[in-house]
Amino acid sequence: MGNPKAFLNINRKEAGYRPVLDRIADYGEVEQTLNTEDRMLQASRCMDCGIPFCHWACPLGNKMPEWQDAIYKGKWQEAYEILFETNNFPEFTGRICPAPCEKSCVLAISKEPVTIRENEAAVAERAFLEGFVKPRIPKKQTGKKVAVVGSGPAGLAAADILNQKGHMVTVFEKDEVIGGLLRLGIPDFKLNKGIVERRVSVLREEGVVFKVNMEIGKDISAEKLLADYDAICLAVGAGKPRDLPIEGREMRGIHFALELLQQQNRIVAGTAIADDDLISAKGKHVLVIGGGDTGSDCVGTSVRHKAERVTQIEILPKPPIGNNPETPWPASYPMVLKTSSSHEEGCERRWSLASKRFIGSNGKVTGVEVVEVEWVKENGRMTMKEVGTPEIIKADLVLLSMGFISPVHEGLLNQLGIEYDIRGNVKTFSPNQSSVVKVFAAGDAALGASLVVRAIDSGRKAAKKIDEYLMM
Repeated sequence: MGNPKAFLNINRKEAGYRPVLDRIADYGEVEQTLNTEDRMLQASRCMDCGIPFCHWACPLGNKMPEWQDAIYKGKWQEAYEILFETNNFPEFTGRICPAPCEKSCVLAISKEPVTIRENEAAVAERAFLEGFVKPRIPKKQTGKKVAVVGSGPAGLAAADILNQKGHMVTVFEKDEVIGGLLRLGIPDFKLNKGIVERRVSVLREEGVVFKVNMEIGKDISAEKLLADYDAICLAVGAGKPRDLPIEGREMRGIHFALELLQQQNRIVAGTAIADDDLISAKGKHVLVIGGGDTGSDCVGTSVRHKAERVTQIEILPKPPIGNNPETPWPASYPMVLKTSSSHEEGCERRWSLASKRFIGSNGKVTGVEVVEVEWVKENGRMTMKEVGTPEIIKADLVLLSMGFISPVHEGLLNQLGIEYDIRGNVKTFSPNQSSVVKVFAAGDAALGASLVVRAIDSGRKAAKKIDEYLMM
């Protein structure tokens, strides 16, 4: 602990965002960076607590005090090596993780936790800049072949570790690029896609084989995959979005959130989209139904499209601002109001609204009838009751962002004969082991829709189990 009193003398300092009028004119990353001196000072604020709640709260178990101290002392390579021990992709989590570690930081009690997430991104970028990140070519080969289906954070983490164990790893991706939702779900203004490609290039140099435009269960049968590989890791994500089957759902202008986000990522990458297929918010009244991070991404994208007006509604009550007695410190995910950079760019947010029906003209949506609801506890369960009078929110474009239900069962999973849990996810009987011999599951496919950091952790655990299975 280089400076034991830094947390008393140095205030939390965030890098902040680019000015609103600048950032809404492009798809560049909105977050700025601190200079090296400020970053080292921010790292010095770590208290090196006797009980590091930050470490406890991180799904990956990152050793925050150790690498914070290394940053403060200017030992950037050491900081990266400590971080990389537990996190395959700190350049991803340093940008898009909601930082449960910070919520559990002891300094969060005084509302000034260590800037752990920003420090993490700084370490990763310094590592690439200084050449600390070099391809690690496995020194031995086991001759075992592993197929990883899905190239999101869970699949990439599993592929990385299995490759380092000496197994021959092939990653299959149904889309045209590697990265899963990192590449085609999260907007460029939160995660520049060059960051993803940079890491994929390293994995490729290390020996991981990537095959795109290959949908297992369609282009290659599950039976052939089982025959050709010694183990299979299912990292297909939770690809089935929650729908809103109310009157008028069939009308034009109503889309799932990922339809917009994936298309926009492709446009930024240079892909031409036919006019008939283009989803544009330009000049429209946009209604985003769902108050989570994906809904926030839809808000930011619509603002960049130059929408006339953007409204985001949520069926749950408005969370408390700042403190919530029901999720006190050191809860790693306190239920409090979260305001994203996209919300700051121009958006009306409303809570406790249920959608009753879509309204339209000539088959095209023009509005959504909503009604205020209240949540009351009955027989130990929260139930929703309508209150007030229904109203109509004008909407030329409706984006459904209400989360994801489960992985897609049709195709690969049903062909494999996978058993599902009560929520429709791949059922695992021991950590990451599915009901089918030599088939394992990782990430959202097994956990349900969750955080990137949890997906990476799940991929790491799946790789360990697969390695144990292969070397029995």
